[in-house]
Amino acid sequence: MSKQLEKIKALVAKREQARLGGGEKAIEKQHARGKYTARERIDMLLDEGSFEEFDMFKLHRCTNFGMEKKQFLGDGVVAGSGTIDGRLVYIFAQDFTVNGGSLSETMAEKICKVMDMGMKMGAPVIGINDSGGARIQEGINALAGYAEIFERNILASGVIPQISGIFGPCAGGAVYSPALTDFTLMMENTSYMFLTGPKVVKTVTGEDVDQEHLGGASVHATKSGVTHFTASTEEEALEMIKTLLSYIPSNNMEETPRKPCDDPIDRMEDSLNEILPDDPNKAYDMYKVISAITDNGEFFEVQPKFAKNIIVGFARFNGQSVGIVANQPSCYAGVLDVNASRKGARFVRFCDAFNIPIVSLVDVPGFLPGTGQEYNAVILHGAQLLYAYGEATVPKVTITLRKSYGGSHIVMGCKQLRTDLNYAWPNAEIAVMGASGAVAVLCAKEAKMKKDAGEDVKAFLAEKEEEYSELFANPYQAAKYGYIDDVIEPRNTRFRICRALAQLATKRDSLPAKKHGNIPM
Repeated sequence: MSKQLEKIKALVAKREQARLGGGEKAIEKQHARGKYTARERIDMLLDEGSFEEFDMFKLHRCTNFGMEKKQFLGDGVVAGSGTIDGRLVYIFAQDFTVNGGSLSETMAEKICKVMDMGMKMGAPVIGINDSGGARIQEGINALAGYAEIFERNILASGVIPQISGIFGPCAGGAVYSPALTDFTLMMENTSYMFLTGPKVVKTVTGEDVDQEHLGGASVHATKSGVTHFTASTEEEALEMIKTLLSYIPSNNMEETPRKPCDDPIDRMEDSLNEILPDDPNKAYDMYKVISAITDNGEFFEVQPKFAKNIIVGFARFNGQSVGIVANQPSCYAGVLDVNASRKGARFVRFCDAFNIPIVSLVDVPGFLPGTGQEYNAVILHGAQLLYAYGEATVPKVTITLRKSYGGSHIVMGCKQLRTDLNYAWPNAEIAVMGASGAVAVLCAKEAKMKKDAGEDVKAFLAEKEEEYSELFANPYQAAKYGYIDDVIEPRNTRFRICRALAQLATKRDSLPAKKHGNIPM
């Protein structure tokens, strides 16, 4: 055998060794936990045969605490490029079979390399997290590695989509990278995220809590809003990432993806003409409206378990990807609160950053009152949603279905926030507040006088409420001033949105010259 063939044989052997990560026993343990390995996850996510790996032979440089004896090719993260549905993406997947996936200086260098390349090529970066945190033996070098990653997350924000999959532990400083990315997905029962673990919590606060209740997928999906999606199997999780990518462009210079559409844009949906209850205080399901107007009834919801009083997610109209923001009357009457406001604001800003038009479906009675909301800065969080809509320069279409009162009317994409086309259903009520509240303020003195005179106050107030309703329980007062561009028949909603988006395809809008705004936080 020639020397060249011997070297080729040695290369092939090294590749096989690198692909084993921490070794066959460690892989068996990973499988026993019900988890796939880093390489298996990448193979399942990317188009077959498309993965190009970088730094397969990279090794850590630490000699503290006997680490020089614990060398594995690739050093705990698999990184490279590939395609999903033919589109270029960059990816890294932490390998728990190598030192528990703990982050070393060289691992950080590998991750930073794919992030830098993603920025250069204008391609999304997907990170799959499964790590015990910073490699303690490396001390400050590991911390510096995290900081290098975070800086790249920040610089890439709004330039390329960044998606984080939490497929195992993610604790301490490691949580900040997913928090800085656009979307986070967590595995139910096998993943968790927290800054300080149960033992530290017990030591510092005396509180007894396990990993799942401190930072499991259910906690972050329902209570904190840290994660946008959850999945029960890794196969399901990886399919969700593929679906998400199908709705968003590869970078901020591209237009939104389009798909062939066989759903007629002029499809009438007669059910919408009867979906609103006669009683304006009765609930209905906004999901039924969404499924009635989108292409083939499809809707990919973001944060479905968090702040259910507002719905956000992706859909298509005539094949074009859009972001939908909708109040949900069947949950807390669709009121806005702290969580709903920040959920909506974050989504609107993502859509604006990546040229995705925004369709708003409005039925909002106001902001949730109470000390709990005020003490938790509902003013600031409501202002975030207001800021996001006002700052957005993408095509914006707002449909007011029923109620749109007070400050909540303004923050849900009103005409004065540079929304391009504002439509309303005939039932729309656009006013400072509802009839009973308005009359209680406007007619307080007169009502007191009548009460003192022994007259029928209830009949008087009912008459005034009817008078107020006649004036504002319809969209024509707003239409009279041009705040509503047209009053539309509900069953024509899909057609009007499709036509609006086609009209706005060449929209050009800008912001005043500045470094950046100071969004209320």
